[in-house]
Amino acid sequence: MINFEGKTAVITGGGSGIGEALAWRFAREGMKIVVADVDLSAAKRVCDALEAAGHRALAVRTDVSRPEEVEALAATSFETFGSVDLLCNNAGVVPSGRFRPVWEYPLEDWKWSFDVNLMGVAHGFRSFVPRMLAQGTEGHIVTTASVAGLISGSGATVYSAAKHAAVRITEGLYASLREIGAPIGVTVLCPGLVNTKIYQSERNRPQDLQPEGGAAEETEELKAVAASLYAGAISPEDVAEQLIGAVRANQLYLLTTDKFDDAVETRMRAILDRTNPTFAGLLDLTKRDLRSEEEKAL
Repeated sequence: MINFEGKTAVITGGGSGIGEALAWRFAREGMKIVVADVDLSAAKRVCDALEAAGHRALAVRTDVSRPEEVEALAATSFETFGSVDLLCNNAGVVPSGRFRPVWEYPLEDWKWSFDVNLMGVAHGFRSFVPRMLAQGTEGHIVTTASVAGLISGSGATVYSAAKHAAVRITEGLYASLREIGAPIGVTVLCPGLVNTKIYQSERNRPQDLQPEGGAAEETEELKAVAASLYAGAISPEDVAEQLIGAVRANQLYLLTTDKFDDAVETRMRAILDRTNPTFAGLLDLTKRDLRSEEEKAL
């Protein structure tokens, strides 16, 4: 997609963070915006602000883990604006207690992470792609994955595993659309450290997926480190600016930083060399990413 004027974008997780920044960035290109979020008040806040600024917008409460709600989102979007040209499967969650061993995650964490971070994307594909193909017009589909979907190690395992899978199914979408010659581009967005509230995801955890004894708590030391790291991370607006360029360029892989490249290469080199890898700690990698961003600002 080169021209966005007059077209429609649907953005899940649009009530905050990267999703909110995408809504504003594409609105400034002249797009009509559907803000979908599990938190309807957050979606309405963004929608009201967009409309106050002269943009056309619609807020739709959507739990992407539920296929019927994503199907309803698609139906409402097409009925309201006549078409959908850009779909951003952006909603995501990170269960707390992300620096514990993989065997200690309760089943509720696994289910919540995969329901939102993976199945939310799959539901978006199933509900929107057939309709977008039927339009016969150019379009684009974005999956917000993570650099965590390209690297490995002990940290944030249930989140990272779902993001690895989200990368894979988005590659599958890209390949399938190319095989049929569809005029729909695909981008898998893999951000590094971004200053959002995704690590406060517990506020939106469904009641039926609360672990026995409640959600895990990070240590105070880790909370302090995380607060410092994310306060100095790149902004969602920076990510949105990079993404609009990737959509225009029909770029499949978008990594917002090159500071994790060594970790990506280490994993892939071990696979190709049939050797055992040495994974860097997730906290060490994020600290390195932050230091690099600070150096750029000097």
